[in-house]
Amino acid sequence: MHNQQKVVVITGASQGIGAGLVKAFVDRNYRVVANSRSIKPSSYPDVTVVPGDIAERTVAERIIAEALSRFGRIDTLVNNAGIFVAKPFTAYTKEDYGNVLSVNLDGFYNITQLAIAEMEKQRSGHVINVTASLVDNAIDGVPSVLAALTKGGLNAATKSLAIEYARRGIRVNAVAPGIIKTPMHAPETHEALGGLHPVGRMGEISDIAEAAIYLDTAPFVTGEILHIDGGQSAGH
Repeated sequence: MHNQQKVVVITGASQGIGAGLVKAFVDRNYRVVANSRSIKPSSYPDVTVVPGDIAERTVAERIIAEALSRFGRIDTLVNNAGIFVAKPFTAYTKEDYGNVLSVNLDGFYNITQLAIAEMEKQRSGHVINVTASLVDNAIDGVPSVLAALTKGGLNAATKSLAIEYARRGIRVNAVAPGIIKTPMHAPETHEALGGLHPVGRMGEISDIAEAAIYLDTAPFVTGEILHIDGGQSAGH
Protein backbone atom coordinates (compact mmCIF):
# COMPACT_ATOMS: atom_id res chain seq x y z
CA MET A 1 0.00 0.00 0.00
CA HIS A 2 2.73 2.44 0.90
CA ASN A 3 4.28 2.05 -2.55
CA GLN A 4 1.02 2.90 -4.29
CA GLN A 5 -0.36 6.29 -5.11
CA LYS A 6 -3.26 7.01 -2.80
CA VAL A 7 -6.70 7.49 -4.33
CA VAL A 8 -9.04 10.26 -3.19
CA VAL A 9 -12.65 10.87 -4.21
CA ILE A 10 -13.72 14.54 -4.02
CA THR A 11 -17.30 15.76 -4.48
CA GLY A 12 -18.24 19.33 -5.38
CA ALA A 13 -14.92 19.46 -7.19
CA SER A 14 -15.50 21.82 -10.12
CA GLN A 15 -14.73 25.21 -8.56
CA GLY A 16 -13.86 27.08 -5.39
CA ILE A 17 -12.83 24.89 -2.47
CA GLY A 18 -13.44 21.71 -4.46
CA ALA A 19 -11.08 22.71 -7.28
CA GLY A 20 -8.52 23.74 -4.67
CA LEU A 21 -8.79 20.33 -3.02
CA VAL A 22 -8.24 18.56 -6.34
CA LYS A 23 -5.07 20.58 -7.02
CA ALA A 24 -3.74 20.08 -3.48
CA PHE A 25 -4.11 16.31 -3.64
CA VAL A 26 -2.72 16.09 -7.18
CA ASP A 27 0.29 18.15 -6.07
CA ARG A 28 0.93 15.50 -3.42
CA ASN A 29 0.84 12.64 -5.92
CA TYR A 30 -2.67 11.38 -5.21
CA ARG A 31 -4.91 9.97 -7.89
CA VAL A 32 -8.23 11.81 -7.85
CA VAL A 33 -11.80 10.98 -8.81
CA ALA A 34 -13.59 14.33 -9.01
CA ASN A 35 -17.34 14.88 -9.12
CA SER A 36 -19.79 17.72 -9.52
CA ARG A 37 -22.83 18.44 -11.62
CA SER A 38 -20.94 20.80 -13.93
CA ILE A 39 -17.43 19.36 -13.89
CA LYS A 40 -15.37 19.45 -17.08
CA PRO A 41 -12.66 16.99 -18.18
CA SER A 42 -9.39 17.52 -16.31
CA SER A 43 -5.98 18.23 -17.82
CA TYR A 44 -4.34 16.23 -15.01
CA PRO A 45 -3.55 12.64 -16.14
CA ASP A 46 -4.26 11.25 -12.67
CA VAL A 47 -7.68 12.89 -12.38
CA THR A 48 -10.84 11.13 -13.50
CA VAL A 49 -14.04 13.16 -13.58
CA VAL A 50 -17.54 11.81 -13.02
CA PRO A 51 -20.24 14.42 -13.68
CA GLY A 52 -23.62 14.19 -11.98
CA ASP A 53 -25.71 15.17 -8.97
CA ILE A 54 -24.28 13.49 -5.88
CA ALA A 55 -27.77 13.51 -4.34
CA GLU A 56 -28.65 10.71 -6.77
CA ARG A 57 -27.64 7.24 -5.62
CA THR A 58 -26.80 6.15 -9.17
CA VAL A 59 -24.24 8.95 -9.45
CA ALA A 60 -22.55 7.85 -6.23
CA GLU A 61 -22.46 4.30 -7.55
CA ARG A 62 -20.81 5.50 -10.78
CA ILE A 63 -18.18 7.43 -8.83
CA ILE A 64 -17.21 4.40 -6.74
CA ALA A 65 -17.25 2.09 -9.76
CA GLU A 66 -15.01 4.48 -11.72
CA ALA A 67 -12.57 4.80 -8.84
CA LEU A 68 -12.24 1.04 -8.53
CA SER A 69 -12.10 0.45 -12.27
CA ARG A 70 -9.50 3.14 -12.93
CA PHE A 71 -7.39 3.01 -9.77
CA GLY A 72 -8.36 -0.19 -7.92
CA ARG A 73 -8.98 1.30 -4.48
CA ILE A 74 -10.33 4.23 -2.48
CA ASP A 75 -8.16 5.62 0.31
CA THR A 76 -9.88 8.91 1.06
CA LEU A 77 -13.30 10.46 0.47
CA VAL A 78 -13.75 14.22 0.75
CA ASN A 79 -17.41 15.18 1.04
CA ASN A 80 -17.16 18.75 -0.19
CA ALA A 81 -20.39 19.10 -2.17
CA GLY A 82 -22.84 21.39 -0.42
CA ILE A 83 -25.45 24.11 -0.84
CA PHE A 84 -25.79 27.19 1.33
CA VAL A 85 -28.95 29.27 1.11
CA ALA A 86 -28.90 32.40 3.27
CA LYS A 87 -32.52 33.36 3.90
CA PRO A 88 -34.57 34.21 6.97
CA PHE A 89 -36.05 31.01 8.37
CA THR A 90 -39.61 31.91 7.41
CA ALA A 91 -38.56 32.77 3.83
CA TYR A 92 -37.26 29.29 2.98
CA THR A 93 -39.38 27.53 0.39
CA LYS A 94 -40.14 23.85 0.11
CA GLU A 95 -37.73 23.79 -2.86
CA ASP A 96 -34.94 25.43 -0.81
CA TYR A 97 -35.42 22.87 1.93
CA GLY A 98 -35.44 19.94 -0.49
CA ASN A 99 -32.40 21.13 -2.45
CA VAL A 100 -30.23 21.74 0.61
CA LEU A 101 -31.11 18.46 2.28
CA SER A 102 -30.69 16.43 -0.92
CA VAL A 103 -27.14 17.62 -1.59
CA ASN A 104 -25.88 18.16 1.95
CA LEU A 105 -27.37 15.01 3.50
CA ASP A 106 -28.43 12.60 0.75
CA GLY A 107 -25.20 13.29 -1.12
CA PHE A 108 -23.15 12.58 2.00
CA TYR A 109 -25.10 9.42 2.81
CA ASN A 110 -24.96 7.94 -0.70
CA ILE A 111 -21.24 8.27 -1.40
CA THR A 112 -20.02 7.72 2.17
CA GLN A 113 -21.91 4.48 2.63
CA LEU A 114 -20.50 3.08 -0.61
CA ALA A 115 -16.96 4.34 0.03
CA ILE A 116 -16.78 2.95 3.57
CA ALA A 117 -17.96 -0.44 2.32
CA GLU A 118 -14.90 -0.50 0.04
CA MET A 119 -12.59 0.81 2.76
CA GLU A 120 -13.70 -2.01 5.05
CA LYS A 121 -12.44 -4.55 2.52
CA GLN A 122 -8.92 -3.08 2.67
CA ARG A 123 -9.09 -2.34 6.42
CA SER A 124 -8.07 1.27 5.88
CA GLY A 125 -9.53 4.56 4.74
CA HIS A 126 -10.39 8.12 5.65
CA VAL A 127 -13.49 10.26 5.24
CA ILE A 128 -13.29 14.06 5.44
CA ASN A 129 -16.51 16.05 5.67
CA VAL A 130 -16.44 19.74 4.77
CA THR A 131 -18.97 21.35 7.10
CA ALA A 132 -19.15 24.95 8.37
CA SER A 133 -17.90 26.82 11.41
CA LEU A 134 -21.07 28.81 11.55
CA VAL A 135 -23.16 25.80 12.57
CA ASP A 136 -21.46 25.97 15.98
CA ASN A 137 -21.15 29.75 16.07
CA ALA A 138 -24.17 31.52 14.63
CA ILE A 139 -23.59 35.06 13.32
CA ASP A 140 -26.16 37.80 13.69
CA GLY A 141 -27.23 38.91 10.22
CA VAL A 142 -26.17 35.65 8.54
CA PRO A 143 -29.29 33.43 8.57
CA SER A 144 -28.16 29.82 8.44
CA VAL A 145 -30.78 27.41 9.78
CA LEU A 146 -30.56 24.95 6.90
CA ALA A 147 -26.77 24.99 7.10
CA ALA A 148 -26.99 24.33 10.83
CA LEU A 149 -29.48 21.53 10.27
CA THR A 150 -27.42 19.76 7.61
CA LYS A 151 -23.79 20.65 8.21
CA GLY A 152 -24.33 20.42 11.95
CA GLY A 153 -25.72 16.96 11.35
CA LEU A 154 -22.55 16.07 9.44
CA ASN A 155 -20.43 17.21 12.39
CA ALA A 156 -22.38 14.82 14.61
CA ALA A 157 -22.16 12.04 12.01
CA THR A 158 -18.40 12.59 11.79
CA LYS A 159 -17.95 11.71 15.45
CA SER A 160 -20.41 8.83 15.31
CA LEU A 161 -18.75 7.23 12.30
CA ALA A 162 -15.27 7.82 13.75
CA ILE A 163 -16.16 5.72 16.77
CA GLU A 164 -18.05 3.07 14.79
CA TYR A 165 -15.09 2.43 12.49
CA ALA A 166 -12.11 3.28 14.72
CA ARG A 167 -11.10 -0.36 15.21
CA ARG A 168 -11.57 -1.17 11.52
CA GLY A 169 -8.82 1.09 10.28
CA ILE A 170 -11.11 3.84 9.00
CA ARG A 171 -10.85 7.43 10.23
CA VAL A 172 -13.51 10.12 9.90
CA ASN A 173 -12.87 13.84 10.39
CA ALA A 174 -14.36 17.17 9.38
CA VAL A 175 -13.07 20.56 8.26
CA ALA A 176 -15.33 23.41 9.39
CA PRO A 177 -14.50 26.52 7.35
CA GLY A 178 -15.29 30.09 8.15
CA ILE A 179 -16.10 32.36 5.20
CA ILE A 180 -13.67 31.52 2.43
CA LYS A 181 -12.70 33.69 -0.53
CA THR A 182 -14.34 31.82 -3.41
CA PRO A 183 -16.12 32.90 -6.61
CA MET A 184 -19.45 32.83 -4.76
CA HIS A 185 -18.43 35.99 -2.85
CA ALA A 186 -18.16 39.14 -4.95
CA PRO A 187 -14.96 41.15 -4.35
CA GLU A 188 -16.92 44.14 -3.05
CA THR A 189 -18.20 41.96 -0.16
CA HIS A 190 -14.77 40.77 0.98
CA GLU A 191 -14.08 43.54 3.45
CA ALA A 192 -17.42 43.14 5.23
CA LEU A 193 -17.18 39.35 5.25
CA GLY A 194 -13.61 39.50 6.50
CA GLY A 195 -14.80 41.60 9.41
CA LEU A 196 -16.93 38.69 10.62
CA HIS A 197 -13.74 36.86 11.64
CA PRO A 198 -11.68 37.83 14.69
CA VAL A 199 -8.55 37.94 12.51
CA GLY A 200 -10.26 40.54 10.31
CA ARG A 201 -10.09 38.77 6.95
CA MET A 202 -11.62 35.96 4.94
CA GLY A 203 -9.95 32.60 4.61
CA GLU A 204 -8.28 31.36 1.44
CA ILE A 205 -9.10 28.20 -0.47
CA SER A 206 -5.58 27.00 0.29
CA ASP A 207 -6.35 27.14 4.02
CA ILE A 208 -9.05 24.50 3.59
CA ALA A 209 -6.99 22.38 1.22
CA GLU A 210 -4.04 22.36 3.62
CA ALA A 211 -6.34 21.37 6.49
CA ALA A 212 -7.65 18.42 4.49
CA ILE A 213 -4.12 17.33 3.62
CA TYR A 214 -3.13 17.58 7.28
CA LEU A 215 -6.03 15.39 8.38
CA ASP A 216 -5.26 12.84 5.68
CA THR A 217 -1.68 12.53 6.88
CA ALA A 218 -2.46 12.43 10.62
CA PRO A 219 -3.11 8.76 11.42
CA PHE A 220 -3.82 9.35 15.13
CA VAL A 221 -6.56 11.92 14.45
CA THR A 222 -10.16 10.78 14.12
CA GLY A 223 -13.50 12.25 15.14
CA GLU A 224 -12.02 15.76 14.90
CA ILE A 225 -13.96 18.86 13.79
CA LEU A 226 -11.12 21.10 12.62
CA HIS A 227 -12.24 24.73 12.56
CA ILE A 228 -10.49 26.77 9.88
CA ASP A 229 -12.30 30.00 10.62
CA GLY A 230 -10.01 32.84 11.64
CA GLY A 231 -10.98 32.48 15.28
CA GLN A 232 -14.78 32.38 14.89
CA SER A 233 -15.03 29.19 16.94
CA ALA A 234 -13.16 30.87 19.82
CA GLY A 235 -15.67 33.69 20.18
CA HIS A 236 -16.55 37.16 18.96
